[in-house]
Amino acid sequence: MTAAVATPTRRTSAGTGPLTGTGTLLRFMLRRDRVRFPAWTLGLAAFMSYFVTALPQIYATPADIRAVAPLLQGPMGALFGGPGYGMDDPRLEHLLAGLYGVYVLLGAGLMSLLTVVRHTRTEEHAGRSELVRSNVVGRHAQLTAALVMTAAMNVVVVVLVGALMTGQGFATTGSWLFAVSAGAMGMSFAGVAATTVQLSEYPRAAAGAAGGALGGAFALRALGDMTSEHGNALSWLSPIGWAQQTAPYVLDRWWPLGISVAFAVATATLGYALSSRRDLAAGLVPPRPGPARAAPWLRSPLALAWRLHRAQIVGWALALVVAGGAYGAFTGPALDVFEDAPEELLVVMGGTEDIGNGFLTVLALTFGITVAVYAVLAAQTIRTEETSGRAEPVLGTAVSRAGWLGSHLLVTAIGSLVLLLASGLATGVGAAISVGEAGLVADMVLATVSFAPAVWVVLALAALLYGAAPRALAAVWALVVYGMIVGFFAPLLDLPDAALWPSPFEHVGGYPLEPVSVVGLVVLTLVAAGLAAAGITAFRRRDVLGTG
Repeated sequence: MTAAVATPTRRTSAGTGPLTGTGTLLRFMLRRDRVRFPAWTLGLAAFMSYFVTALPQIYATPADIRAVAPLLQGPMGALFGGPGYGMDDPRLEHLLAGLYGVYVLLGAGLMSLLTVVRHTRTEEHAGRSELVRSNVVGRHAQLTAALVMTAAMNVVVVVLVGALMTGQGFATTGSWLFAVSAGAMGMSFAGVAATTVQLSEYPRAAAGAAGGALGGAFALRALGDMTSEHGNALSWLSPIGWAQQTAPYVLDRWWPLGISVAFAVATATLGYALSSRRDLAAGLVPPRPGPARAAPWLRSPLALAWRLHRAQIVGWALALVVAGGAYGAFTGPALDVFEDAPEELLVVMGGTEDIGNGFLTVLALTFGITVAVYAVLAAQTIRTEETSGRAEPVLGTAVSRAGWLGSHLLVTAIGSLVLLLASGLATGVGAAISVGEAGLVADMVLATVSFAPAVWVVLALAALLYGAAPRALAAVWALVVYGMIVGFFAPLLDLPDAALWPSPFEHVGGYPLEPVSVVGLVVLTLVAAGLAAAGITAFRRRDVLGTG
């Protein structure tokens, strides 16, 4: 008997280059992100649509617009908005670009850096890049495809935002300048992520480094804008500052976007150069070799969870301490500005009766929402432990599913409390030094710590989604965004009480302006416990790596 053996034709690497296969990888990425792509782009457009629709109702007359101008020209407006261009003769579009536009810029930056990390370092860490690279695929094809896809997402955001603003009747040049600024901001942090993914072999570290750069850019911009009219040198060190210094509807200058483009090209080029100097799935910063045997204190799921989350907690704590100290130090100058501000401006801070405590209450809410962001990211870390295959060996031992997930949730809950305490202490010290009242330290600590149950509700909802439908985990961001909108803009929008209660941050009480709601804290804690228990139960009933 004879056998015929078919010899497969082997493709050679002749004629291939570093970008070979980019188009194919781009199609794969688009297919994989068929939900994330429209969710991000349409979500940012919807966010802008909300402001475009709501602002004409909030500021219905020119007098209403002029009334808010002093706030935007002061340190409070600079902190949360920007350099305040156009406030000498303010119009509605000036408020849109000068106060609310920064959140669209931040959203574009976050979208871009997460997309690049997801399609580069995460793929390498999961081992899928090795399979792809075994084909005829160039060394730089994957990074290029990720950057092209990110650029496409930013282009869609530019088109949607520009069309929304011009459709509202705003000036065409300023509208498209602001939209393009958002796209340039996104590509700036796509370049940052292209660099950070080369440094560490872990996606969480790469995303954390890029996210830290985004937070640092916001802090630099805020400090620069708060200390000088229309910003100073610190503002020009920030990619956010470059976008806002275009001054849409006022100066309409395009040239600062050249800095953004140059920065994006430089950081992306650095990413390419660094990728050529490392091995696949490795980082330029090698991980420290661990001991041959685990320390005795690591022999429990709770200790393991602490080990996995501690770097994230420490990093967030340092950032919040710096931000809290800086923002607290501006309490005195802020109060000087608010003394002459019209009553319509101070509704967000509870009116004119107690401006100082109202300002501190707003700062406490800001840190509460910020720590809620940490809680969601920590919950996504739990999901990463499962999808990367590291959870399965742990669960293959005597560790129960309830013990494993419960340990992660407990560490994150305690970490949230620590972050709130650190931010409150730093803000209180800064405020106490600024106005000379030592009692503000205790007030700010209580104000921020009182948001812990609200943060725990966000974390518990994330746990429920993770346990029941892990693919839907990202939906918990809606609660955080809703809480931010309601917390900052509900007084201006005059929303009914029914629209406030879904936000857990609305049940805290608003200290020091108002007493802490003990009943609200107890109810929030019980709700968090119930949601967390439901999430653990759902996780026990599904397969590991399952879809719910």
